[in-house]
Order: sequence, then C-alpha cells, then structure tokens
Amino acid sequence: MDSGVERDWTALAGDIKRWATELGFDAAVIGDADLGDAAERNLEAWLAAGYHGEMDYMASHGSKRARPKELVPGVRRIISVRMNYRPPAARDSEAVLADGTAAFISRYALGRDYHKVLRNRLQKLADRIVAAAGQFAYRAFVDSAPVMEVEAAARAGLGWRGKHTLLLNREHGSFFFLGELFTDLPLPIDPPLPQEHCGRCRKCLDVCPTGAIVAPYQVDARRCVSYLTIELKGSIPEDLRPLIGNRVYGCDDCQLFCPWNRFAVDSREADFQVRNGLDDASLANLFAWSEADFQSRLAGTAIYRIGYERWLRNIAVGLGNAPSSPAIIAALASRRDDASPLVREHVAWALQRHAAG
Repeated sequence: MDSGVERDWTALAGDIKRWATELGFDAAVIGDADLGDAAERNLEAWLAAGYHGEMDYMASHGSKRARPKELVPGVRRIISVRMNYRPPAARDSEAVLADGTAAFISRYALGRDYHKVLRNRLQKLADRIVAAAGQFAYRAFVDSAPVMEVEAAARAGLGWRGKHTLLLNREHGSFFFLGELFTDLPLPIDPPLPQEHCGRCRKCLDVCPTGAIVAPYQVDARRCVSYLTIELKGSIPEDLRPLIGNRVYGCDDCQLFCPWNRFAVDSREADFQVRNGLDDASLANLFAWSEADFQSRLAGTAIYRIGYERWLRNIAVGLGNAPSSPAIIAALASRRDDASPLVREHVAWALQRHAAG
C-alpha cells in the first residue's frame, strides 16, 4: 500500500462495513491484529491437555494461530465478518433429534459448503476496497488456516466467547459463520463489548451429549460429536457411540439449548437453503446411498469432505442407536460385508446393540 497517500481511514472503514452487508454478510467489524498474550496462553494450555485429538494441524502451526503477524507478515488489522446460516425451511432440530430413525445433520451443513460462499464474498469485498483505496496487502480466511477467529471477532465487538467456545451475539445468537480479511490498512479499530453475557448459565455444559465441554470455555475435542463424526478418521470410541445418538454429521446441542439462540436470525443466503432433504432424512435411506449417490448429491457441501466411508461409519452408529425394528436391522445387515473394514466394524457393533436389546 502507498503510505504516502492521505486517506480518510474512518470513512473507508464505514464503507467496508457497508460493502460487507451489500455482499451478503450480516455484519463486519475491524480489530487489531495483536490478539494479546492471553490468547496464546489459552491455546498452549488447550494443546498441552491433548484436547485437540488427531487435529495435529492445531499444534503444528504453533504460535501462528495466536500471532497473526507471524501468519501474515505486515498485517495490521483483521476485518471479521459474520453470516447467518440457519435455513428457515429446515425441519425443527429438536424434533429430528427426538426421532431415533431420523438422521440429524448439523444445520450449518444442510446447504452449500460455507468455505466457498464466504471466501468468494471476502474476495469481492477485497476487490471493492482495492477499487476505492488502491492496492493493499490482504489475505482471506474461512476456517481454513491457523486463525483464532472467535478471539479476533470478540476483540472487535462482534460478540463474546460463550462457555461452549463459540461466538455469541445478543441479537443473533450463534448460528452464524465467521470469516476474516487480514489487511495492512491502518483502519480504526472497533472496541470489544464491555462485558460477556453468559453469567452463571451452564446450559451448554449440561446438554452436551458426550460431556465434551469439560469446563466453561474448554472443549475436549476428543469427546465432541462434531470431532468424532467429522475430524476423526478411524474408529469412533465404543464408549462414546451410544452417546452420539442419531447425530451423523456434527452436533448443535450446545447451540440449540443456549438461551441466546432465542434471538437467532435465519439466513437470507440462498446457498444455505436445505439440499437433498437432509433436514428430514431417515438413517436407513441415507445408509442405502451408493458411493455415486453420495458424490452426486453431496458435491459442493461441507459433508462431502469426510468421504463416503466415514459417512457410512457415522450412519451405522446412528442405526445402532435407533429403536430396534426389522427395517433398521435390515439396513445394517445390508452392509455387514461392506468392503470397508471401518464400516464393517461399526455395523457389527450396531447389530450387536440390537441383538442385545
């Protein structure tokens, strides 16, 4: 960026926020690239406890996660954006969870892959800034690099970190995505909220099906259903399988029962509308999909990233937890001799559950 050009940075910051909403984001804030020592200490303690499980990338990036200036040399500001994702037409989540024959899929994954949606919009936002202010250094992130996005957003007043570790907003709950645009522009900084608003509430800790929220603001990923069904590549620990219930991709419980999500706002983004009836699909029907079905129906979604094998693994666990019936047992038996040892193992476990019951 040409530092010799005089600019009204306050006006540009206002324009950036306005452009962000015009591009489909629901809010934008600007924060300092210095996240402070506390963020790094908290990360180090979390990693030392082993709470990251198999997510080795969390540790391999080291201090870069807490020190944006090591990740992107020259960065001065972080523009954090929020985009609501809850699809308005989706079947009620609690009703799906209560239906043992249905497959619960985290609400964020019912539509198009958010990585693509937000990254495309962030690039358009950067293009607008370039058109107005000239060339500048920037880099966009959408849950794809060692960025402490909740910390960055909270420091700029977009919300506060809830006890479940997600960002919370008084007017919008937590059903939203975050994205970041790292920049070298000397924009004015937005202040953090004067206080957090969780108080003595511990609803998210109490409702977590696997007890993964081990203390306020601490999540042991190794027990988290989202980690087990998305990040974990091998066998799901047997002692945790019964606790997963019918959650076959992710888990929303800590959000569903959070009092602040009474104020959550549905998405206005067409890309996040429900695809393939995934908000109200039966476990047995999904288990019958061929690999070609999986690829054709889930291409372009976040679910596609886990692959067909883990998809079947997860559904086998859901079927093992379903109310026993001839249809459920038949669905499991159809893959008793599946080509994948991982799938066969989870099918055998599920069939034993029904035999024991």
